[in-house]
Amino acid sequence: QTHVVDLSAMPLDVGRGRIGPAEIGEVDAVVHLAAHAKVHALVERPLGAFENHAMVTNVLEFARLNHAPVLLASSREVYGNAIARGVPVPETAADFRAAPSPYAAMKLASEGLAASYRGCFGMPFAVIRFSNVYGRYDHDLDRLERAIWVFRDRIERGAPLTVFGADKVLDFTYIDDAVHGVTSIITHWDKAKNDTYNLAYGEGTTILHLAERMKELLHSDSTIELGEARTGEVTHYIGFLKDATQRIRTEEHVRAFHRAQLVQALAREAIAHAAQAEAARAQAEKAKKAAENAVSIGGPFLEESLATLKEIQEKTKANKKNRLKN
Repeated sequence: QTHVVDLSAMPLDVGRGRIGPAEIGEVDAVVHLAAHAKVHALVERPLGAFENHAMVTNVLEFARLNHAPVLLASSREVYGNAIARGVPVPETAADFRAAPSPYAAMKLASEGLAASYRGCFGMPFAVIRFSNVYGRYDHDLDRLERAIWVFRDRIERGAPLTVFGADKVLDFTYIDDAVHGVTSIITHWDKAKNDTYNLAYGEGTTILHLAERMKELLHSDSTIELGEARTGEVTHYIGFLKDATQRIRTEEHVRAFHRAQLVQALAREAIAHAAQAEAARAQAEKAKKAAENAVSIGGPFLEESLATLKEIQEKTKANKKNRLKN
C-alpha cells in the first residue's frame, strides 16, 4: 500500500506503525530514498537541504520507535572534489570541510545522525552513496533534470546540448545495478550493516563524451555548447568499489554489483526510444495518408451518395402520393 506523506514537516507525529497521518502497521526495515535531489537548485534554495535533513530525522525516529533497521540513501556528492582527478574515491574520503554544496553537507549530516542513533539507541543502519543513477522511467524532467534525459529531450527538439564543464567526469550507474545493490545489502544485512558503501559503475565518463555518444546513437545534428561548471557541482568522481564488493559478496551471491557497460546500456535506452519515436512517426504518416485518401475519394463518393439519397427520397414521396390518390 502506498501512502503520501510530507516527511519534511517538523515536528512530524510518528509512533508505532504510523508516520504522520499514515497508518503503516508493522515494518521489518526502512529504506529511505526520499530527498530534494537537484543539487544546483539547493544552492539557489539552501532551505531545501535542511528539508532533506528533516526527512531523515523523521524517518530515523520512526525506525527507532518501530525497532526497525534503516538503509539510508546518500550521494557521491559528499566527497566534493576531494581526490585527484582520475583516482577512484574510497568511502573514507568524505570530509565535511570538502562539502561542495548545501545538498552534500546535509547528506553528511544525515549519515552522522544515523550513526548516532546506532550509538545512542543500538539501531542498526547502512548507507549507500549513489552515483548518477540513470535508466528507464527517469524522464520526468519537471521533477528532476538528469543529463541523459535532458540531452535526449533536446536532441528530439533539435536544440543544442549544453555541457557544464568540458572536462567534467562522473561515474554513471545503471538503474538495475542500483536496485541490485540495495537488495544485496538488505539480503546480506548481518554482514553489511553499520557501514557505508559506494554504489557506482567504477569508471568515469565525461559529460562531453556522453553528449557526443548520444548524438551518434540518435543520429542527431544538434550542436554541443560548452559552459562553466555550475556552483556547488562536483566536477570529477569515480567510485572505489573494492570494499563494497568484498563486504557484500558471497560465493552464492556473486553478482552483488553487476557492472553493465555504460555505452551498451545507454545504447539500449536510446535505441528503444528511437524505435518508439520512429514507430510513432510511421503511424502518424500512415494516418495522414489515410486522411488524404479519404478526402480525395470522399468528395465524389459523398456527392454520389447524396444524389442517390435524394433520388430515393423523391421516389418515396412520389409513391406516397400515388398511394394517397388510389
